[in-house]
Amino acid sequence: MTFMNAVTIAGVGETDYSKNSGRSELQLSLEAINNALQDAGIDRKEVDGLLRWSVDTSPEATVAANMGIEDLAWFGEINQAGNVGAALVANGAAAIHAGLANVVVIYRGVNGRSGRRYGRGDVTGRSGRGSAAFSEPFGLLTPQHGLAMTARRRMFETGVTSAQFGMVAVTERGHANRNPRATFFDTPLTLDDHQNSRLIVDPFHLYDCCLETDGGGALVLTSTERAKARTGPSAMIRAAAQGGHSERGFTDTAAVALSPRLWKQARLKPSDINVAQIYDHFAPFVVFALEDYGFVSRGEGGEFVSSGGITWQNGSLPVNTSGGHLSEAYMQGMNQLIESVRQARGESTSQVEDAQYSFVDTGIGTGAVILERGE
Repeated sequence: MTFMNAVTIAGVGETDYSKNSGRSELQLSLEAINNALQDAGIDRKEVDGLLRWSVDTSPEATVAANMGIEDLAWFGEINQAGNVGAALVANGAAAIHAGLANVVVIYRGVNGRSGRRYGRGDVTGRSGRGSAAFSEPFGLLTPQHGLAMTARRRMFETGVTSAQFGMVAVTERGHANRNPRATFFDTPLTLDDHQNSRLIVDPFHLYDCCLETDGGGALVLTSTERAKARTGPSAMIRAAAQGGHSERGFTDTAAVALSPRLWKQARLKPSDINVAQIYDHFAPFVVFALEDYGFVSRGEGGEFVSSGGITWQNGSLPVNTSGGHLSEAYMQGMNQLIESVRQARGESTSQVEDAQYSFVDTGIGTGAVILERGE
């Protein structure tokens, strides 16, 4: 059974993105939810499902109470190192398609700059549990520590270079410079800026690393039939899949395993996709995702990026058109899901013409969604 195009992301909402929101994470979540419901044209009384990131500090019961939801029929969270946005979309779409819920809201509210910072081990560390017992005691506390080794090994295997990683950051900054909501809307970036910036963890330069952000975001999912009440183009869920942990082998991402299932479910090929939002906690992983999802062959991602392949307006596959995690905000995939909806609707600040199929990855293989433009 597939929910192909039977479920639609009917509304999206977000707060401002900042270094100090001045609000609680619950307030950020509720503000984003209200904005998303208003965008969808759906009353909060219709909401009977809530889904969240497991690292979100606002429990579903608390959000439901604040929204006045009396009968919460579907709720839950997914724990996968924080990179679970697409998995939540798959979960919510499946619940709606199965008749277990009618309107599901996915939300995220985080003070990731003024509060708990993801660049520190107190949020992302696992206190020596599981495989972390063999790494954290030796200083590998945060994602950049372990992923830097993956990136360095892949550089050795494929020949991709730091300058090519830098072109990911430069390209995304150009997209952010078109997006007034982006953190770096007014700040250009050159390849020289990237190459001359300090190393954080070799080979990651400063501009290879995502932002730390305060903000909130939300999605409203409902049946495609119910979503027709909203006028204008829509974002139907063509396919949505969740995958295994990103630590698959040493240099392959989990997208290698996930992608065959995703493309089969969608009945599409990578070449059918018009625009992509790719989880860019670190710039090199955009290159790796392009390869592991099959958009280009392994070893060709660096050249594809450096030749302008991911650039709006002339690239064959524009990527992270709102600025992504590197230059818009780091919302653990939420802002990229929102941008993917905007592309499907024709509302992006870097709109890809005739974008019928919009792809979004929210964890380099931990989950991916393909949206189809509906009229």
